[in-house]
Amino acid sequence: MEKSLHALITSVFFSLLQFTSQCYASKDESYSRPPARNIIFTGHHGVESEAQQVHVSLVGSDHMRVTWITDDKHAPSTVEYGKQPGTYNAMATGDHTSYRYFFYSSGKIHHVKIGPLEPATTYYYRCGGSGPELSFKTPPATLPLEFVVIGDLGQTGWTNSTLAHVNSRDYDVLLLPGDLSYADTNQPLWDSFGRLVEKYASQRPWMVTEGNHETEIFPIIQPHGFKAYNARWLMPYEESNSSSNLYYSFNVVGTHVIMLGSYTDFDEHSQQYKWLEADLGSIDRKKTPWVIVLLHAPWYNTNNAHQGEGESMRKAMEELLYKARVDVVFAGHVHAYERFARIYDNKVDPCGPVYITIGDGGNREGLALTFKNPASPLSLYREASFGHGRLRIMDETRAHWSWHRNNDSNSFSADEVWLDSISTSTACWAIDDEKEPPKFIANDEL
Repeated sequence: MEKSLHALITSVFFSLLQFTSQCYASKDESYSRPPARNIIFTGHHGVESEAQQVHVSLVGSDHMRVTWITDDKHAPSTVEYGKQPGTYNAMATGDHTSYRYFFYSSGKIHHVKIGPLEPATTYYYRCGGSGPELSFKTPPATLPLEFVVIGDLGQTGWTNSTLAHVNSRDYDVLLLPGDLSYADTNQPLWDSFGRLVEKYASQRPWMVTEGNHETEIFPIIQPHGFKAYNARWLMPYEESNSSSNLYYSFNVVGTHVIMLGSYTDFDEHSQQYKWLEADLGSIDRKKTPWVIVLLHAPWYNTNNAHQGEGESMRKAMEELLYKARVDVVFAGHVHAYERFARIYDNKVDPCGPVYITIGDGGNREGLALTFKNPASPLSLYREASFGHGRLRIMDETRAHWSWHRNNDSNSFSADEVWLDSISTSTACWAIDDEKEPPKFIANDEL
């Protein structure tokens, strides 16, 4: 009876806390959304020692990190693994952590780094010495390589639809530019999200960066953000010489991927700015001819939702990305899909990145339905629908991008384009960075 009463009090408290937090952060927005989809709460029905919320992520060129949670605080942080089902010829031991948020206490969060692993190989593994066997496949050693890109995922009926469509075709690595669980201080929703995505995140590496729904700051009482996110979704920031889990980079098969933090300091005096400058300077385009960047709040956006929210970060960092000849920049936050031309400083520029907004994974807030009119010539395709994207790096020079709309039970490819890597453009690399960038045909500003 006492335990049930405590659970009820906790539930009511978090509901009030979530409502208060949302009111505190609310703005008078000029766009409307359709009715929100119901949240799917996924419970845990196993024993306390059983691994739940399992997901894997890349660490270095030939290692993976396996992360999971147990209700049993004494469960070991070990992973057994091998290349045959039921046969584990290797074992690794890692670290664990936990956290408290008001009345909520997390389970034991395990992080275990395993490897070295062979490329394009399926490994079978078991967490904590018991429980069900899982498997994942490592990325290939050579191109082609396929990324799935989803932003603002959440845990609704649309989320289920998106993930089912993602799983209908194979891929190598999933990239998520922020807004994962939409827990918004209601910590049990982090657990529910972990259980919902485990089927997918335990089979392929998921690489994520934070969004505004991960901050979970509550004035005075919880002044420091990202407590749950940092504990649960540990990314390889130390391996990329970053001092924060909120921004990092990694290499995978001819591609250098940079995850930036829209909700931590980014001005020219910040640690993130200095790290990005050094990281971009260390890229060898002969080894990684493709460079892509992910962040949450878009720098270019013709939707009425979230206008200008990425502008200060764009002004601080856009030139760094331009000089490094970044190929593509993905963003979330706006709950719609939009693909732009290659841009630099609000003008078409063949040496600038292609900007793509893909914040339409399945969040509970609905879609951002209205766009600015007339349409900017910088924006080549835009649509307010749920879906996911796929970036297939074919070789050192070409990649294919496609956006797949959630259309009832089917995944429909609504937008696609072939991309050429800027690493192959002699005209772009001949530009003297000390001089003013060359003038190309200018289109109207956003």
